[in-house]
Amino acid sequence: MKYANVRAFDIPGAWYRTLEEIWRNGDEFQVGYGSEITMTKKLNVSIEITHPERRPIVADKAPCDMKYILSYALQYLWAGVKEEGETYTYASRLREPVDQVEYLIERYVEEPNDRQLTMVIRQPQDIYRELDGMKHEPPCLTVMDTELYEDQMHLTCYFRSWDAYAGLPANIAGIQIFNEALVSEINARAGTEYTTGKLLFHSKNCHIYSRLYEYVEELITPEEDSRRQLSKKNG
Repeated sequence: MKYANVRAFDIPGAWYRTLEEIWRNGDEFQVGYGSEITMTKKLNVSIEITHPERRPIVADKAPCDMKYILSYALQYLWAGVKEEGETYTYASRLREPVDQVEYLIERYVEEPNDRQLTMVIRQPQDIYRELDGMKHEPPCLTVMDTELYEDQMHLTCYFRSWDAYAGLPANIAGIQIFNEALVSEINARAGTEYTTGKLLFHSKNCHIYSRLYEYVEELITPEEDSRRQLSKKNG
């Protein structure tokens, strides 16, 4: 199993660099069970984004836009309201049976130096392939860990499996919006001026589906050419 560490200034940069790392150095992996049975390229990867607040938070070539990101952040990460046919959202699990988001806000208002505020999305029954006689897909995002350090809210998140092309740019941008809402709520209640900090992600299986190989190759090739030209100009 190959491992990579990706460091980027902003969210679009993290997306491009992660795709390139997987494309160039990823392991071939045949998915045997899950939402899509296919060949993939994948890496065990860590991603550090130092300035995720930098706009735009969505790359112009990403398969999502800000309208989708805002909807995703509100409905799937913050509000906890499930649409018809949905068995869960990340937010529904963050809000029930314990409202982890509300407790986290209250706790940071009371004690900013609490280092134990970890929100958990995965539940014990997610180990089963079926629930109530139906195929069960456990959440990809399993943990959101928080730390308020030097007046900035840093998030560390774990994805058990992560679609690097379509899922990653929307997920990271949505989590940044979530973090901005979290900080805003804490500031409103505590009279503080905290800001968002770094976003850090870990995934044991950050992958590119074989049906997207052509798109990814076309996407990263001009990025490589641009970096080479810049390197020659500055060299």
